[in-house]
Amino acid sequence: MTDVAKAAGVSQSTVSMVLNHMSGARLAPETRARVFEEAARLGYRLPRRDGQPEPQAALAGAGGAGGAGGAVPRTVIGYLVDEISTSPHPVVSVDGARDAAWEHGCVLAVHVTRGNTAQEAATLAALAAHPGLLGIVYSTIFTREVRLPEPLRAGHLPVVLLNCHDDELRRPAIVPGEVGGGHGATEHLIRHGHPRIGFINGEPWMEAAKDRLKGYKRALATADLPFDPALVRDGDWMSGSGYDATLSLMREPRPPTALFCANDLMAIGALEALRQLGLRVPEDISVMGYDDQEISRHTHPPLTTMVLPNYEMGRAAVEALLGLATGQIADTAPAGRRWLTKIDCPLVERESVRRR
Repeated sequence: MTDVAKAAGVSQSTVSMVLNHMSGARLAPETRARVFEEAARLGYRLPRRDGQPEPQAALAGAGGAGGAGGAVPRTVIGYLVDEISTSPHPVVSVDGARDAAWEHGCVLAVHVTRGNTAQEAATLAALAAHPGLLGIVYSTIFTREVRLPEPLRAGHLPVVLLNCHDDELRRPAIVPGEVGGGHGATEHLIRHGHPRIGFINGEPWMEAAKDRLKGYKRALATADLPFDPALVRDGDWMSGSGYDATLSLMREPRPPTALFCANDLMAIGALEALRQLGLRVPEDISVMGYDDQEISRHTHPPLTTMVLPNYEMGRAAVEALLGLATGQIADTAPAGRRWLTKIDCPLVERESVRRR
Protein backbone atom coordinates (compact mmCIF):
# COMPACT_ATOMS: atom_id res chain seq x y z
CA MET A 1 0.00 0.00 0.00
CA THR A 2 2.82 2.40 0.88
CA ASP A 3 4.67 1.70 -2.37
CA VAL A 4 1.57 2.12 -4.52
CA ALA A 5 0.60 5.35 -2.74
CA LYS A 6 4.08 6.80 -3.19
CA ALA A 7 4.25 5.83 -6.86
CA ALA A 8 0.76 7.19 -7.62
CA GLY A 9 1.19 10.36 -5.57
CA VAL A 10 -1.87 9.71 -3.37
CA SER A 11 -2.57 8.70 0.23
CA GLN A 12 -2.59 5.10 1.44
CA SER A 13 -6.29 5.44 2.20
CA THR A 14 -6.97 6.42 -1.41
CA VAL A 15 -5.08 3.33 -2.56
CA SER A 16 -7.22 1.20 -0.25
CA MET A 17 -10.45 2.76 -1.50
CA VAL A 18 -9.50 2.10 -5.13
CA LEU A 19 -8.06 -1.40 -4.85
CA ASN A 20 -10.86 -2.57 -2.57
CA HIS A 21 -13.48 -1.19 -5.00
CA MET A 22 -15.25 0.68 -2.24
CA SER A 23 -18.57 2.02 -3.45
CA GLY A 24 -19.33 5.69 -3.05
CA ALA A 25 -15.72 6.93 -2.91
CA ARG A 26 -15.71 10.23 -4.80
CA LEU A 27 -12.38 9.90 -6.56
CA ALA A 28 -11.55 11.22 -10.01
CA PRO A 29 -11.41 8.54 -12.73
CA GLU A 30 -7.86 9.68 -13.48
CA THR A 31 -6.87 8.99 -9.87
CA ARG A 32 -8.40 5.52 -9.93
CA ALA A 33 -6.68 4.73 -13.23
CA ARG A 34 -3.32 5.93 -11.90
CA VAL A 35 -3.62 3.78 -8.77
CA PHE A 36 -4.51 0.66 -10.77
CA GLU A 37 -1.68 1.35 -13.23
CA GLU A 38 0.96 1.74 -10.52
CA ALA A 39 -0.37 -1.25 -8.57
CA ALA A 40 -0.16 -3.43 -11.68
CA ARG A 41 3.33 -2.14 -12.46
CA LEU A 42 4.48 -3.05 -8.94
CA GLY A 43 2.86 -6.49 -9.14
CA TYR A 44 0.34 -5.79 -6.38
CA ARG A 45 -2.37 -8.37 -5.70
CA LEU A 46 -5.18 -7.84 -3.19
CA PRO A 47 -4.50 -10.34 -0.38
CA ARG A 48 -7.25 -12.76 0.61
CA ARG A 49 -7.31 -14.45 3.99
CA ASP A 50 -9.38 -17.59 4.41
CA GLY A 51 -12.26 -17.06 6.76
CA GLN A 52 -11.75 -13.29 6.86
CA PRO A 53 -13.99 -10.75 5.08
CA GLU A 54 -12.54 -8.63 2.34
CA PRO A 55 -11.69 -5.08 3.52
CA GLN A 56 -14.61 -3.60 1.58
CA ALA A 57 -16.99 -6.07 3.29
CA ALA A 58 -15.74 -4.91 6.68
CA LEU A 59 -16.53 -1.32 5.74
CA ALA A 60 -19.95 -2.32 4.47
CA GLY A 61 -20.88 -3.29 8.00
CA ALA A 62 -22.33 -6.41 9.54
CA GLY A 63 -26.00 -6.92 10.31
CA GLY A 64 -28.73 -4.35 10.07
CA ALA A 65 -31.20 -3.79 7.31
CA GLY A 66 -30.78 -1.86 4.11
CA GLY A 67 -29.18 -2.36 0.71
CA ALA A 68 -29.65 -5.20 -1.70
CA GLY A 69 -27.44 -7.53 0.33
CA GLY A 70 -28.87 -6.51 3.71
CA ALA A 71 -25.71 -4.65 4.78
CA VAL A 72 -25.57 -0.90 5.31
CA PRO A 73 -22.44 0.78 3.88
CA ARG A 74 -20.38 2.39 6.61
CA THR A 75 -20.05 5.92 5.32
CA VAL A 76 -20.66 8.03 8.46
CA ILE A 77 -17.74 9.33 10.52
CA GLY A 78 -18.61 10.60 13.99
CA TYR A 79 -16.61 13.67 15.03
CA LEU A 80 -16.72 14.60 18.72
CA VAL A 81 -15.17 17.85 19.95
CA ASP A 82 -15.41 19.47 23.38
CA GLU A 83 -15.68 23.05 22.08
CA ILE A 84 -15.88 24.76 18.72
CA SER A 85 -17.20 28.32 19.16
CA THR A 86 -14.52 29.98 21.29
CA SER A 87 -11.59 29.63 18.89
CA PRO A 88 -11.08 29.53 15.10
CA HIS A 89 -8.78 26.51 15.29
CA PRO A 90 -11.23 23.59 15.84
CA VAL A 91 -13.45 24.85 13.03
CA VAL A 92 -10.57 24.57 10.57
CA SER A 93 -9.87 21.02 11.77
CA VAL A 94 -13.51 20.15 11.07
CA ASP A 95 -13.09 21.54 7.55
CA GLY A 96 -10.09 19.28 6.90
CA ALA A 97 -11.86 16.23 8.30
CA ARG A 98 -15.00 16.96 6.30
CA ASP A 99 -13.10 17.35 3.03
CA ALA A 100 -11.11 14.14 3.53
CA ALA A 101 -14.27 12.22 4.46
CA TRP A 102 -16.16 13.49 1.40
CA GLU A 103 -13.31 12.54 -0.94
CA HIS A 104 -13.70 8.95 0.28
CA GLY A 105 -17.47 8.80 -0.01
CA CYS A 106 -18.16 9.49 3.65
CA VAL A 107 -19.96 12.25 5.55
CA LEU A 108 -18.90 13.85 8.82
CA ALA A 109 -21.35 14.03 11.73
CA VAL A 110 -20.03 16.74 14.08
CA HIS A 111 -21.10 16.80 17.74
CA VAL A 112 -20.00 19.42 20.30
CA THR A 113 -20.14 18.12 23.88
CA ARG A 114 -18.60 21.10 25.78
CA GLY A 115 -16.90 18.63 28.13
CA ASN A 116 -20.24 17.38 29.49
CA THR A 117 -19.70 13.68 30.25
CA ALA A 118 -23.42 12.84 30.20
CA GLN A 119 -23.89 14.53 26.83
CA GLU A 120 -20.76 12.82 25.53
CA ALA A 121 -22.04 9.39 26.61
CA ALA A 122 -25.46 10.00 25.04
CA THR A 123 -23.85 11.19 21.80
CA LEU A 124 -21.63 8.11 21.59
CA ALA A 125 -24.58 5.83 22.27
CA ALA A 126 -26.57 7.46 19.46
CA LEU A 127 -23.65 7.22 17.05
CA ALA A 128 -22.94 3.59 17.94
CA ALA A 129 -26.54 2.72 17.12
CA HIS A 130 -26.15 4.13 13.60
CA PRO A 131 -25.73 1.17 11.21
CA GLY A 132 -23.62 3.27 8.84
CA LEU A 133 -21.04 4.39 11.43
CA LEU A 134 -17.46 3.80 10.27
CA GLY A 135 -15.64 5.15 13.33
CA ILE A 136 -15.01 8.10 15.63
CA VAL A 137 -12.66 11.09 15.54
CA TYR A 138 -12.32 12.29 19.14
CA SER A 139 -11.06 15.88 19.29
CA THR A 140 -10.26 18.61 21.82
CA ILE A 141 -9.98 22.38 21.46
CA PHE A 142 -6.47 22.49 22.93
CA THR A 143 -3.78 19.82 22.91
CA ARG A 144 -3.91 17.70 26.04
CA GLU A 145 -3.96 14.22 27.50
CA VAL A 146 -7.41 12.64 27.69
CA ARG A 147 -9.02 9.57 29.15
CA LEU A 148 -11.30 8.15 26.51
CA PRO A 149 -14.92 7.40 27.43
CA GLU A 150 -15.57 3.74 28.19
CA PRO A 151 -17.38 2.99 24.89
CA LEU A 152 -14.27 4.08 22.98
CA ARG A 153 -11.82 2.31 25.31
CA ALA A 154 -13.68 -0.96 24.75
CA GLY A 155 -12.27 -1.16 21.22
CA HIS A 156 -15.51 -2.01 19.41
CA LEU A 157 -15.20 1.02 17.12
CA PRO A 158 -12.22 2.45 15.23
CA VAL A 159 -11.20 5.69 16.98
CA VAL A 160 -8.56 8.33 16.24
CA LEU A 161 -7.64 11.10 18.65
CA LEU A 162 -7.25 14.59 17.18
CA ASN A 163 -5.31 17.34 18.97
CA CYS A 164 -5.17 15.09 22.04
CA HIS A 165 -3.64 11.79 23.14
CA ASP A 166 -4.15 9.06 25.71
CA ASP A 167 -1.90 8.72 28.74
CA GLU A 168 0.31 5.98 27.25
CA LEU A 169 0.32 7.31 23.66
CA ARG A 170 -0.85 3.88 22.49
CA ARG A 171 -3.97 5.03 20.61
CA PRO A 172 -3.74 6.59 17.13
CA ALA A 173 -3.39 10.33 17.73
CA ILE A 174 -2.80 13.35 15.50
CA VAL A 175 -1.24 16.44 17.11
CA PRO A 176 0.63 19.55 15.92
CA GLY A 177 4.44 19.44 15.96
CA GLU A 178 4.74 22.26 18.50
CA VAL A 179 8.35 21.65 19.52
CA GLY A 180 9.37 21.81 15.87
CA GLY A 181 7.25 24.94 15.43
CA GLY A 182 8.90 26.71 18.35
CA HIS A 183 12.30 25.63 17.08
CA GLY A 184 11.55 26.83 13.54
CA ALA A 185 10.35 30.26 14.67
CA THR A 186 13.38 30.83 16.88
CA GLU A 187 15.78 29.50 14.27
CA HIS A 188 14.34 31.92 11.70
CA LEU A 189 15.10 34.86 14.00
CA ILE A 190 18.59 33.53 14.72
CA ARG A 191 19.30 33.20 10.98
CA HIS A 192 18.37 36.87 10.64
CA GLY A 193 21.11 37.83 13.10
CA HIS A 194 19.15 38.03 16.36
CA PRO A 195 21.07 36.37 19.22
CA ARG A 196 18.91 37.97 21.93
CA ILE A 197 15.30 36.88 21.39
CA GLY A 198 12.47 37.61 23.79
CA PHE A 199 9.81 34.90 24.11
CA ILE A 200 6.22 35.71 25.09
CA ASN A 201 4.56 32.40 25.88
CA GLY A 202 0.97 31.37 26.55
CA GLU A 203 -0.35 29.89 29.78
CA PRO A 204 2.53 27.71 31.00
CA TRP A 205 0.36 24.77 32.11
CA MET A 206 -0.80 24.08 28.55
CA GLU A 207 1.00 21.52 26.38
CA ALA A 208 1.24 23.97 23.47
CA ALA A 209 3.03 26.52 25.66
CA LYS A 210 5.37 23.91 27.14
CA ASP A 211 6.32 22.53 23.72
CA ARG A 212 6.80 25.92 22.04
CA LEU A 213 9.09 26.93 24.91
CA LYS A 214 10.97 23.66 24.52
CA GLY A 215 11.44 24.39 20.81
CA TYR A 216 12.67 27.92 21.62
CA LYS A 217 15.26 26.52 24.05
CA ARG A 218 16.39 23.83 21.62
CA ALA A 219 16.94 26.33 18.81
CA LEU A 220 19.06 28.50 21.11
CA ALA A 221 21.08 25.47 22.20
CA THR A 222 21.57 24.34 18.59
CA ALA A 223 22.97 27.78 17.76
CA ASP A 224 25.18 27.77 20.90
CA LEU A 225 23.24 30.70 22.34
CA PRO A 226 22.56 30.83 26.09
CA PHE A 227 19.03 30.59 27.42
CA ASP A 228 18.24 33.69 29.49
CA PRO A 229 15.13 33.36 31.72
CA ALA A 230 14.98 37.18 31.87
CA LEU A 231 13.88 37.14 28.23
CA VAL A 232 10.80 34.92 28.83
CA ARG A 233 7.35 36.10 29.88
CA ASP A 234 4.17 34.07 30.39
CA GLY A 235 0.98 35.43 28.84
CA ASP A 236 -2.57 34.20 28.38
CA TRP A 237 -2.82 34.03 24.55
CA MET A 238 -4.66 37.39 24.43
CA SER A 239 -3.36 40.64 22.93
CA GLY A 240 -3.35 42.44 26.28
CA SER A 241 -0.80 40.04 27.75
CA GLY A 242 1.37 40.45 24.64
CA TYR A 243 1.23 44.21 25.13
CA ASP A 244 2.17 44.04 28.84
CA ALA A 245 4.90 41.43 28.31
CA THR A 246 6.50 43.51 25.56
CA LEU A 247 6.66 46.62 27.76
CA SER A 248 8.23 44.49 30.48
CA LEU A 249 10.81 42.95 28.16
CA MET A 250 11.81 46.29 26.67
CA ARG A 251 12.53 47.61 30.20
CA GLU A 252 15.26 44.98 30.64
CA PRO A 253 18.81 46.38 30.92
CA ARG A 254 19.63 44.50 27.71
CA PRO A 255 16.32 44.38 25.80
CA PRO A 256 15.81 41.87 23.00
CA THR A 257 16.27 42.73 19.32
CA ALA A 258 13.50 40.32 18.34
CA LEU A 259 10.31 38.97 19.90
CA PHE A 260 8.83 35.52 19.38
CA CYS A 261 5.20 35.50 20.49
CA ALA A 262 3.56 32.11 21.01
CA ASN A 263 0.43 33.18 19.12
CA ASP A 264 -0.63 35.91 16.71
CA LEU A 265 -2.93 37.71 19.15
CA MET A 266 -0.09 38.31 21.60
CA ALA A 267 2.08 39.41 18.67
CA ILE A 268 -0.56 42.03 17.81
CA GLY A 269 -0.34 43.31 21.39
CA ALA A 270 3.45 43.37 21.03
CA LEU A 271 3.21 45.44 17.84
CA GLU A 272 1.02 48.02 19.61
CA ALA A 273 3.38 48.23 22.60
CA LEU A 274 6.38 48.74 20.34
CA ARG A 275 4.54 51.43 18.40
CA GLN A 276 3.79 53.31 21.63
CA LEU A 277 7.46 53.02 22.61
CA GLY A 278 8.40 54.69 19.34
CA LEU A 279 10.07 51.56 17.93
CA ARG A 280 9.67 50.56 14.30
CA VAL A 281 8.98 46.97 13.20
CA PRO A 282 11.07 45.48 11.66
CA GLU A 283 13.67 48.31 11.39
CA ASP A 284 14.31 48.55 15.16
CA ILE A 285 13.00 45.20 16.36
CA SER A 286 11.61 42.08 14.66
CA VAL A 287 8.40 40.32 15.72
CA MET A 288 7.41 36.70 15.07
CA GLY A 289 3.92 35.29 15.66
CA TYR A 290 2.44 31.77 15.71
CA ASP A 291 -0.86 30.30 14.37
CA ASP A 292 -1.18 32.23 11.06
CA GLN A 293 -4.62 33.55 11.89
CA GLU A 294 -6.35 35.64 9.22
CA ILE A 295 -5.56 38.90 11.02
CA SER A 296 -1.80 38.28 10.75
CA ARG A 297 -2.01 39.17 7.05
CA HIS A 298 -3.43 42.61 7.83
CA THR A 299 -1.24 43.93 10.65
CA HIS A 300 1.24 46.76 10.05
CA PRO A 301 3.58 45.32 8.98
CA PRO A 302 2.09 41.92 7.98
CA LEU A 303 3.20 39.35 10.54
CA THR A 304 5.78 36.63 9.95
CA THR A 305 4.36 33.60 11.73
CA MET A 306 4.14 29.81 11.99
CA VAL A 307 1.13 27.87 10.69
CA LEU A 308 -0.85 25.85 13.19
CA PRO A 309 -1.85 23.03 10.78
CA ASN A 310 -5.44 22.52 11.88
CA TYR A 311 -6.76 21.71 8.41
CA GLU A 312 -4.02 19.15 7.73
CA MET A 313 -4.60 17.60 11.16
CA GLY A 314 -8.30 17.13 10.43
CA ARG A 315 -7.50 15.47 7.12
CA ALA A 316 -4.86 13.25 8.72
CA ALA A 317 -7.28 12.10 11.42
CA VAL A 318 -9.82 10.91 8.85
CA GLU A 319 -7.10 9.27 6.74
CA ALA A 320 -5.91 7.40 9.84
CA LEU A 321 -9.48 6.37 10.71
CA LEU A 322 -9.97 4.96 7.22
CA GLY A 323 -6.70 3.08 7.68
CA LEU A 324 -8.03 1.55 10.90
CA ALA A 325 -11.33 0.60 9.26
CA THR A 326 -9.59 -1.14 6.36
CA GLY A 327 -7.05 -2.90 8.57
CA GLN A 328 -4.05 -1.02 7.17
CA ILE A 329 -2.96 0.15 10.61
CA ALA A 330 -3.37 -1.29 14.09
CA ASP A 331 -5.73 0.39 16.55
CA THR A 332 -3.09 0.36 19.30
CA ALA A 333 0.67 0.61 19.23
CA PRO A 334 2.73 -2.47 20.21
CA ALA A 335 3.97 -2.62 23.79
CA GLY A 336 6.85 -0.22 24.35
CA ARG A 337 6.00 1.94 21.32
CA ARG A 338 3.95 5.09 20.79
CA TRP A 339 1.24 5.83 18.21
CA LEU A 340 1.57 9.58 17.72
CA THR A 341 1.63 11.54 14.45
CA LYS A 342 2.92 15.11 14.63
CA ILE A 343 1.99 17.47 11.78
CA ASP A 344 4.64 20.07 10.88
CA CYS A 345 4.05 23.78 11.58
CA PRO A 346 5.52 25.58 8.53
CA LEU A 347 6.93 29.11 8.47
CA VAL A 348 5.10 31.95 6.68
CA GLU A 349 7.47 34.83 5.89
CA ARG A 350 5.93 38.30 5.70
CA GLU A 351 7.39 41.68 6.68
CA SER A 352 7.80 41.81 10.47
CA VAL A 353 11.25 40.20 10.56
CA ARG A 354 14.37 41.86 9.16
CA ARG A 355 18.03 40.88 9.12
CA ARG A 356 20.16 42.90 11.53
